[in-house]
Amino acid sequence: MTLTRREFLVTAGAAAAARTQPGCRASALLIIADDQGLDLGCYGNRAISTPHIDAFAASAVRFTHGFATVSSCSSSRSVLYTGLFNHTSGQYGLAHDIHNQSTLDDVESLPRLLKAAGVATGVVGKLHVKPPQVYPFDYLVEGREIAGNRDVAAMARKVGEFLAATKSRPFLLVVGFSDPHRNQAGFANARSYTDVPKHAYDPAAVRVPAHLPDWLEVRQDLADYYESVTRLDHGVGMILRELEASGRARDTLVIYVSDNGIPFPGAKTTLYDAGIHLPLIVRAPERGRAGATTGAMASWIDVAPTILDWTGVARPSRYTLPGRSLLPALDEPRGWDEVYASHTFHQITMYYPMRAVRTRRHKYILNLAHPLPYPQASDILDSPTWKAIAARQPKKMGALAVAAYFQRPAEELYDVERDPNEAHNLAGDPASSAMLKELRAKMTAFRERTRDPWLVGRQAYRETAH
Repeated sequence: MTLTRREFLVTAGAAAAARTQPGCRASALLIIADDQGLDLGCYGNRAISTPHIDAFAASAVRFTHGFATVSSCSSSRSVLYTGLFNHTSGQYGLAHDIHNQSTLDDVESLPRLLKAAGVATGVVGKLHVKPPQVYPFDYLVEGREIAGNRDVAAMARKVGEFLAATKSRPFLLVVGFSDPHRNQAGFANARSYTDVPKHAYDPAAVRVPAHLPDWLEVRQDLADYYESVTRLDHGVGMILRELEASGRARDTLVIYVSDNGIPFPGAKTTLYDAGIHLPLIVRAPERGRAGATTGAMASWIDVAPTILDWTGVARPSRYTLPGRSLLPALDEPRGWDEVYASHTFHQITMYYPMRAVRTRRHKYILNLAHPLPYPQASDILDSPTWKAIAARQPKKMGALAVAAYFQRPAEELYDVERDPNEAHNLAGDPASSAMLKELRAKMTAFRERTRDPWLVGRQAYRETAH
């Protein structure tokens, strides 16, 4: 059960620390951006100002091949908190409002495991998963109190409050920004935020990604997105200063990720790289070389095992986590050469189950409901970018053919080395048949070992029927 903030502040401290298991030796800070792509200076986008995250990357190890398993908010966060693919955990789609998707009751999440070991757990900002008994964080501050998780200075103050209360006790703190998520008012740039300078962008200066048309409306939309990212960047800087001031930085693992790709067509809710190839920056004291990059192909299923490894808390006893700790990859990336992805819903009206395997050279996507038209998220449908596309009705939006985007085949195969924009499907090319067969086999094995209900259920039905 989540305590009130007052209850947490009263009970945290030396008495609570006495209950901590001896093996729990260190703390973890997980910072989650909301709908941010690889739009950071440290990832090569020189059109955007992100000095604080860039400075953090200079003190940490930056993964060039970090991949979410799903490009949808609640599902992706559940992966970070549980180490399970969403088709295994049951968090198939959004948790809030009428969508009402939730994690299975018996899942042993990070807050469950760490809390049982006496580790203090907290969330400042967006949590966006349910039910509470699966995610029993001790301390939770979200919503109006911090301007819908966009008042980044207020969020930093709450981080300081949590750190002061935990003192020398090991902790897991999640900081969930709502920036740069799009809402009904765009990117929430109209209001001013205390202690956070406003940074507007010239639409002519932004970088238009390959999956979008280079139109003025799109550039203006991207400029607003950039402004939200820069506000987020200020928040990250403030939070890291709070960590330093607390004296806890020397034993705290810090991980920076985004939950999914940018809230534009061709990215968010897709399993294309624009939707799942995202920032991953890890600072583990005395591990890795500051400012280094690694080409290890890492997945968000690896985050929970990493935090358990770092804190010295055992993994779940009833099932095996599919991921592995990222700590060895900070020093030696050998053997990290493929990742998997799984999408089912975003909003409840957006049923479109997909599975994918991504190697360094190829990506295979299996569209399980391919006769259906591909559904678009409401925040994208309401965006200036989509309204411009709908009005002009082009045959292509950037590199993507609009018709192929909305009516997809059963299988997609891309050579991401030669075709990084994933514009040319090779699934029907005889020259690619051997690769298609190989990745099909990998996909079937993945679905079997993760007990994908869309596979296991069908097999069980066939066995019963015969």
